[in-house]
Amino acid sequence: MDDVLRTLRISAAGMRTQGTRLRVIAENVANADSLPTAPGEAPYRRKTVTFKNELDRATGVELVEVDRIGTDASAFPRRYQPGHPAADAGGYVLTPNVSTLIEMSDMREAERSYEANLNVIRSSKTMLNEIIDVLR
Repeated sequence: MDDVLRTLRISAAGMRTQGTRLRVIAENVANADSLPTAPGEAPYRRKTVTFKNELDRATGVELVEVDRIGTDASAFPRRYQPGHPAADAGGYVLTPNVSTLIEMSDMREAERSYEANLNVIRSSKTMLNEIIDVLR
C-alpha cells in the first residue's frame, strides 16, 4: 500500500512539472510574433524550464520539481522591415528568439510525459480499488 502511495506522489510531481512546462511553452508560442515598439527595444525572449530532483522527506522518494524558469540567451533574429516603428537605421527589426517548431516539439514531449504520469495514477487508483475490494 505504501508503494502505491509513493507512486502516486511521484506521478503527481511529474504532472505538476510538466504542467508548468506546458504553460511556459504556451507563453513562448503566444509571443513568437510579438515585436518591439521602439528602435533599440528588445523583443520577447524565449523562456526555458529546468528541473531538479528534490527529496520528499515524508516518503523518502526523489520527486521532480521545477528548478527555475529562465530565459534563452540566444541571439534575436533580425527581419528586414523598414516601415516598422522599431526598425533600426538599416531597416531591421529584432524578432523574438522563439522557434515555433522547437516549441511544438517540446510541447509534444511534455504532453506525452504528462499523459504517462496520468496513466500511472489511473493504474495506481485501480490497484487501490482492488486492494479495498480484497479487504472487504
